[in-house]
Amino acid sequence: MLANLHNADIPRPVLDVIARLREQGHAVYLVGGCVRDMVRKVHPKDFDVATSALPEEVQGAFRKVIPTGIQHGTVTVVQGGTHVEVTTFRSEGDYLDGRRPSSVAFERDIVKDLSRRDFTINAMAYNPLDRELVDPFGGQADLQSQLIRCVGSALERFSEDGLRPMRAVRFAAVLGFSLDPATRDAIPATLGVFRKVALERVREELTKLLLSPRAEGGLVLLSETGLLDVFLPEVARADPEAARLARAATQAAPAEIELRVAALLADLVDRTRARDIGLRLKFPNKVADLVALLVENARLEDRVADSDPALRRLLARVGLAQLPHLVAVARARVQVRAPERCAELEQLVTRLEALAAARPPLVAKDLALTGGDIMATLGVGPSPIVGEATRFLMESVLDEPSLNTAEALKQRLLSWHSARPTT
Repeated sequence: MLANLHNADIPRPVLDVIARLREQGHAVYLVGGCVRDMVRKVHPKDFDVATSALPEEVQGAFRKVIPTGIQHGTVTVVQGGTHVEVTTFRSEGDYLDGRRPSSVAFERDIVKDLSRRDFTINAMAYNPLDRELVDPFGGQADLQSQLIRCVGSALERFSEDGLRPMRAVRFAAVLGFSLDPATRDAIPATLGVFRKVALERVREELTKLLLSPRAEGGLVLLSETGLLDVFLPEVARADPEAARLARAATQAAPAEIELRVAALLADLVDRTRARDIGLRLKFPNKVADLVALLVENARLEDRVADSDPALRRLLARVGLAQLPHLVAVARARVQVRAPERCAELEQLVTRLEALAAARPPLVAKDLALTGGDIMATLGVGPSPIVGEATRFLMESVLDEPSLNTAEALKQRLLSWHSARPTT
């Protein structure tokens, strides 16, 4: 595993920052997730540097430095056009709100800095110049054993920051690791702290978990530890078999957040509740709206005997742009819930795609008559009758798209108008 570190591809600007701080007599290491990933032969997304140098000493060592979080000891060095985050070794005071330490103290010792971190696999430091790995809590061994374990007391770590239990489960899902028994046992005992966490932070972790290749197992862990009941009781309290199928459908759906959330909820809640859940978890409105739309229409297997007009109405409700998303959720569900119906679902999908390819008129702007044309034909001004007429014409062309010509629609419009009861 050390060979993986020594052979890792570390960007030149990062190495230059480390070398410069070393020249000035400071201890300096790569820390956290980047070390974990390099040990695993995964290229890190970010390279975080930790140093014994105080923030002002880091600022003095480089030409361009941005004081991004200087009160917590973090600055960003701009080196060769690359932004390198550099943080002074630090220890932390008590956590009073289940989220942030009440104070931060700068340290000269890398082990003190590592001891405040969440999990052993994130509590390693590596100096690429000396090829020195600092691993005081057995992170390398836990990586080899595929174990998520807290640094020190799990109860203490989880009581400090309420999001850490969720992160533990997310790491287990994303990496395919197990939870250390003491770490797992500490989660139910600290749910009170987890409840204080802002739902935006929960949503970020949930999104990473749901998009992982092991989303199903992650959802099981969330349920078994009590975390899921705090922010998604609709799933946590569902009938066990219904919840199992929903988790399996989530895993079967493509790794897009709207599709996986829709697959999870489709057979557990209705459209309104699905949208409420999306908004409660602080997803953007457009995500919540799409999830609700997909949940409402996900049971495509119930539509296999529908007529073409009925399917065109479905396309009008869903929109052509969202048809691939709806099909993906329906396939994931049927694959899990009724695999014997996959063939007939595919026949329906073929019909839907053929109807969509014909580009039928599905919304009012597709009509061969504009609102102005309708008013001119009926000899009326702006009034509710224009909306009624538009809806009548839409129903006509959904039944028979070939009617969508100006002449045919005018004739139907006049017939409809003359047949209306006068008031």
